[in-house]
Amino acid sequence: MWPWIVTLLLVAWIAMGTWQRFKPLPEGIGEAWPERPAESVRFLADETWIDGSGERQARREIFDELLALVGQARRLVVLDMFLFNDFAGNADGEAFRPLSTELTDALVRQKRRHPDLEAVVITDPLNTLYGGLELDHLEALRRAGVTVVLTDLNRLRASNPLWSGVWHLGPRWLGNGSEGGWLPNALGPGRVPLRSYLALLNFNANHRKSLVVDQGDGWVGLVTSANPHDASSLHGNVALRVEGGAALDLLDTERPVAGWSGVSLPAPRAAEAGVPAHGARLQVLTEGAIRDALVAAVGRARSGDRLDIAVFYLSHRGVIEALLAAHGRGVDIRVLLDPNRDAFGLEKGGIPNRPVARELHDAGIHVRWCATRGEQCHSKLLLRRPATAGEAEMIIGSANFTRRNLDDLNLETSLRLIGPVDTPALSEAGAFFERRWHSTPDKVTSEPFAVHGDATAWQRLRYRVMEATGLSTF
Repeated sequence: MWPWIVTLLLVAWIAMGTWQRFKPLPEGIGEAWPERPAESVRFLADETWIDGSGERQARREIFDELLALVGQARRLVVLDMFLFNDFAGNADGEAFRPLSTELTDALVRQKRRHPDLEAVVITDPLNTLYGGLELDHLEALRRAGVTVVLTDLNRLRASNPLWSGVWHLGPRWLGNGSEGGWLPNALGPGRVPLRSYLALLNFNANHRKSLVVDQGDGWVGLVTSANPHDASSLHGNVALRVEGGAALDLLDTERPVAGWSGVSLPAPRAAEAGVPAHGARLQVLTEGAIRDALVAAVGRARSGDRLDIAVFYLSHRGVIEALLAAHGRGVDIRVLLDPNRDAFGLEKGGIPNRPVARELHDAGIHVRWCATRGEQCHSKLLLRRPATAGEAEMIIGSANFTRRNLDDLNLETSLRLIGPVDTPALSEAGAFFERRWHSTPDKVTSEPFAVHGDATAWQRLRYRVMEATGLSTF
């Protein structure tokens, strides 16, 4: 009987893994909303650099703006954030800003001031190690009347089908609890059950980072690459603040995710339809629609145009091939990458950026590295600017340029801004990139390719296997 049992289990594993990888997407996932008039758009950035004396300096904008928006809300706050905790991994002792506490206090305070305020916080179950921990700040939100939604990741396709086939056949149904944990929490204090790590191996995430609030009679949205995570407070990040119809589109992106947990979000009104004839426009993108927009933006670049990219992870083969083709057309491309060296006190191996950077560099594309000292260059930004006449284009948000982030495996949100080259937010994004790219002895922001350009054949092979199979954290 044993050969038959083993064969049956093997068939069940393959069948479940295949289904989880290719099952239909939930409604509302991977969509591109209509273009809207760009109302009161602001580009925001968190930047770090090394000064002439070797000290790290910083300029922060994103969470000051986010906290201010929460602090003026009266009717509705919908916040969706991937990392929302004070875990520091092995990076204890750093001068982190207590972002998780500041945001929790702001939400609780605003709910007490305005009891009728509807406040919903959506986050990833990684924050509780998939049910293996209880977090004080999430409990404080619940006690204050804030609705806390831990995203049901089982609705998503499998990022790691080799494991997810096993997970959905057995361990998933065991559940999890915060009592009786016996394994160390790799992300912070406390102990967690084995089931937490079995869930972690699926490598799925709600990786979104967005906010929608009322402002007077209108609506404001913010999309960012930044997390309210204390140990991430030193990272470099970018954000876009928007108003009007695009903000209501952002609210619509959260409706299905909240609905998976039985939470209904209000519908203030439908966003206006139609594409504006002139001026700057905004478009909300999620999941696979971000990939399509990135590849299309690169494809629109012509000889003499400039493409600037600043991203934490670059590994998606479709995006890389589009960049190589654009370079062949004579597009001026600059790619600014994190060296993939630091992860909350741990040293990483440079994958995927170093082998990808070597590939781009060998093709003749300009590559530089962010100058980092423990923090990460965490932006996700593409900026296309024409050589002469025409419109500029920017794509900005939560999504790294990887298979997991762009191929409908994670939940992601980005914004696309199109308009005249002198549109303030586009100009500000361009100035941000120039500051990061052009390093000086008194303000070290980036380093030449050669500093981390020593990718080995083994790294290149590992990157390709990890990107293709999903056996990775990027």
